[in-house]
Amino acid sequence: MAKAKVGAAGIETISGALKRPKKIDGHNHGNYLVMTHRTAETTNPNCQRIYSFEPDRYKRSTPLTADEQAVRTLFKQRATWVAERKQDISHIASDMQAYRAQKDQPGGMKTLKSYLWSLAKAQYPGE
Repeated sequence: MAKAKVGAAGIETISGALKRPKKIDGHNHGNYLVMTHRTAETTNPNCQRIYSFEPDRYKRSTPLTADEQAVRTLFKQRATWVAERKQDISHIASDMQAYRAQKDQPGGMKTLKSYLWSLAKAQYPGE
């Protein structure tokens, strides 16, 4: 999804995917349309670019390796654990208390979600 900055005269900048191909009956229709807005300082006044890519531009060319499959499985386990832990009534109060206690410490997790992910990493070590 593209992000646009709107000013008094209308749209000032756009950055992101404006259009993506639709998958119909097993194959893609259309192409990608992507705009970028350069924010780095330069003397060049042209800071907007638009690109068009073929529908299979982001299609993977090699099969997943065993390492990639292992990382995806580990991520899925941790994500499931975090989602279940967030909804588990028996842990909500203690998790909130532990999160608040470490939040302002050096190296502390700044959001509850990141705190739960750190617990999930301890629960499912892998790396």
